[in-house]
Amino acid sequence: MRRGGEFAKTFPVALAVLCLAACGGGSGKLVSIGEGLQGPSGTKATLYASGLPLMSAFAFDGQGRLWVTTSGATTHATDGVFMVAAPGARPVKVVSVRGPLGLVWAGPRLIVSSLGKVTAFGGLTGTRFATRKTIIDGPAPGGENNNVILAPGGRLVMGVSASCDHCVPASKWSGAIVGFRPDGSDLRVFASRIRAAYGLAYYPGTSDLFATMNQRDDLGSDTPGDWLALVRQGQSWGFPACYGQQTPACRLFPSPVAVLDPHAAAGGVAILGGAAIVSEWQLGKVQRVVLTRKGSGYTGVAEPYLTGLKNPLPLLATASGDLLVGDWQTGKIYRIAQG
Repeated sequence: MRRGGEFAKTFPVALAVLCLAACGGGSGKLVSIGEGLQGPSGTKATLYASGLPLMSAFAFDGQGRLWVTTSGATTHATDGVFMVAAPGARPVKVVSVRGPLGLVWAGPRLIVSSLGKVTAFGGLTGTRFATRKTIIDGPAPGGENNNVILAPGGRLVMGVSASCDHCVPASKWSGAIVGFRPDGSDLRVFASRIRAAYGLAYYPGTSDLFATMNQRDDLGSDTPGDWLALVRQGQSWGFPACYGQQTPACRLFPSPVAVLDPHAAAGGVAILGGAAIVSEWQLGKVQRVVLTRKGSGYTGVAEPYLTGLKNPLPLLATASGDLLVGDWQTGKIYRIAQG
């Protein structure tokens, strides 16, 4: 997961250790749950698959097979899209794609968001696609396209990182969440002035879109925590002037549902059991935010949910109510069974 075009710069080790112990509070002590992980009592971790270093996104197809993108931090020679046919199966590389950070099935086609483009793959036979078509060139020239998911009604939504840490991007597509049809047409800005919306997930049965937002890194002691946000169509989030400070710069802009750790490099988000599960790539942990209704929105507090990971990034809730967690550095995918 990237911040302003490349992965987050390594945060000082002492502060990272302090955050692992103290940031975000917690409703209960984490215990050993298997596979070297710590999580809530009653959960159990098992190894779903391995051999996928640099994994960035997950999606199941209609046959229950797991599809995975892999993306390097600064080099992309081994990037691609892989298929895991069943738990424990060896991952098979299906196509090479440069810098893919999102994928979703839209009917019979696999849509992959990557550096500077969105590609549709169709006509899958075995492990080969018959067609490969760029459906969006951009939308921000050379920009980083993050997660892409299906929206209620059949459109797609996708996060696009800003072109820099704290400038005003020249392109309206940069630093935004965009929406488009599965064929790439009718491209529109869904929400604007967001530094880097990475993870995207709809609350089941609603049109409530949750996003993880990476914040500015240039502010020293004023650096805010990353955000979990409920994003409505047409909103502006005020980047780069507003980053949650209590000043007039933020008066007209929305507030997040929950504040995550500073320099967390917030990654994937999954909605599970009335809570948002969020990965913090830089700090090696996964947070849980119980979502409480407040007016037309939600409120919550981030609490540690999983530790013992190196760089957790993609998350996916399964149909059976379990959670898949991908560790970018180790290449392992864990299934977290709920108690």
